[in-house]
Amino acid sequence: MGKRKKSSRKPAGPRKKDPLETNFTCLFCHHDKSVSVRIDRKEGVAQLFCKICDQRYQSKANHLTEPIDIYSEWIDAADAAEKEATTVRRPIASSSRPARAPSVGSDDD
Repeated sequence: MGKRKKSSRKPAGPRKKDPLETNFTCLFCHHDKSVSVRIDRKEGVAQLFCKICDQRYQSKANHLTEPIDIYSEWIDAADAAEKEATTVRRPIASSSRPARAPSVGSDDD
C-alpha cells in the first residue's frame, strides 16, 4: 500500500514584521507619543527626549539596541533616581558641647 499524496500547497511567504514603536509616553508629563528615541549606531549613542517637557536621557547603544530598550533603561534610571532621592538618611547628631555623662553616686537631688 502506498502513501497518500499530499495536496500541493504554495509555500507561505515570509511574515510581515510590524515595525517597533519609536514614540512613547513620557514618565514626567504623561503625554502620549511625546518621547522620541534616536539611535546613532555609528557613534554608539542613543538619545531619548520629550517634545513637551524637554526631558532628556542618553545611553550607550550597540547594533542590537532597539528604541524600546532605551525607553526601558530610562524607566529603570528614573526609578533608581527616585528611590535614591526618597531614601531617608538619618542626620548625624552634632553638638558643640560634649555629651554630659551621668554621674553615679552624687547627691545633687
